[in-house]
Amino acid sequence: MADETPDVTIETLPELLKNDTAVKVAGVDVDGILRGKLMAKKKFLSIVKDGFGFCSVVFGWDMHDQTYFKELGISNKESGYRDIIAVPDLTSFRRIPWENDVPFFLVSFYDPDTHSSLSACPRSILKRTVDKLAEKGLGAMAGAEYEFFQFRAPENPGSSERNSSATATFLRDNPVNSLPSLTEGMFGYSITRPVHNQDYFYGIFDNCKKFRCGIEGWHTESGPGVFEAALEFGEITQMADKASLFKLVVKSLGSKHGITPCFMAKPRAGLPGNSGHMHVSIVDKEGKNLFYREKEDTEHKWQDLRHLSDMGRHFLAGLIDGLADIMPILAPNINSYKRLVENFWAPVTVSWGLEHRAASIRLISPPTSSPKATRFEVRVPGADTNPHFVLAAILALGWRGIEKKLEISVPPLGKGEEVGGVQDRGVRLAKSLKEATETFMRPESVAREVFGDEFVDHYGGTREHEIRLFDEAVTDW
Repeated sequence: MADETPDVTIETLPELLKNDTAVKVAGVDVDGILRGKLMAKKKFLSIVKDGFGFCSVVFGWDMHDQTYFKELGISNKESGYRDIIAVPDLTSFRRIPWENDVPFFLVSFYDPDTHSSLSACPRSILKRTVDKLAEKGLGAMAGAEYEFFQFRAPENPGSSERNSSATATFLRDNPVNSLPSLTEGMFGYSITRPVHNQDYFYGIFDNCKKFRCGIEGWHTESGPGVFEAALEFGEITQMADKASLFKLVVKSLGSKHGITPCFMAKPRAGLPGNSGHMHVSIVDKEGKNLFYREKEDTEHKWQDLRHLSDMGRHFLAGLIDGLADIMPILAPNINSYKRLVENFWAPVTVSWGLEHRAASIRLISPPTSSPKATRFEVRVPGADTNPHFVLAAILALGWRGIEKKLEISVPPLGKGEEVGGVQDRGVRLAKSLKEATETFMRPESVAREVFGDEFVDHYGGTREHEIRLFDEAVTDW
């Protein structure tokens, strides 16, 4: 189908789905994983207005379906893991091209008692943040980039299938590093390497277009079997959806081709990690970029800011002020902190700079970009992040900076200056999930100010679960 979606309403649904027998729906959990089901069309049409009951356990367990050791408020034994309400978003309509064009809708989750959006629902927390800007007649635009490794699924002795299930079986019985890479060697921006797996490489590009999560740039990155995708820039809530759906395309196509993609932040020691950089800007009702300063400021003590508007400067100050407090969102797993180390092209401090790719926050503005492309690229997140949470956090911190008219507290990194070096005045970001979570959950955390206690306590509790599991694990180190 075309990239543009039809105007879907409850009234037009029966005609839209007239030749279908079933509909697929999915919501996003705290780890960014899509959780859903296939529904009979008759059932879907009966619940599309008011929603349907969806087991709250998707907010009560981790990515391996292990319930959290700590009883969290949304889903727990005391409540019987009761249902929450899932409401389909008709604007999210797509057809899944690799599943015989079955209709697909994303859902958002609501509290059954208050009927308000669920505090930890990723789509809802981003929408709540965007709504604050909408009240002022503003909107936000975003872009996403993902790097990821790919491995060949080994043959499964107990099955004829060679897919991600075969990989899981292999990893249960063999050392992790024995999993074969899709290709060997370091071949960033290679023109010839994609020919090795041509149907897979072009299949992802083509299916993303059909599935309305189109790719703007698609290439090999430096590393064995590593690809990178820059998704088509767009409105921020749609961008978060597209980022989640991009991973669905890659994992689905990979499984069909006997390939296992890996979005872990640091799959292999001694090799670059997988980033998940996010780009954000604010626009007015006409779509005009509000971060661009129309008259160049030649008087400011930092020339990096000469083309950045006052709003942009306050947004940047908000990012700088709150970045350390939201680290569990930007680096959500134990493994995430293996990527955020010195000397690996990954940011390790609260730092910024004009076109500085080693800083946490890269300012992109004239003279190296067009005025309409003025934006911030936050380079801390890895590919293992939840895009809804990341974009909500970036926007919330920046908006807080605008509302409070915060001033930039650290100088820019100059060209040639090392992150974490003597010229870097920014504080060192957390070195572990435990340290990050303690900072995130402390009473005076900026995260509590922008997201509220209910979200911070729930999401922080899920990270404490990860920490405890790792503390109890015996590794091969």
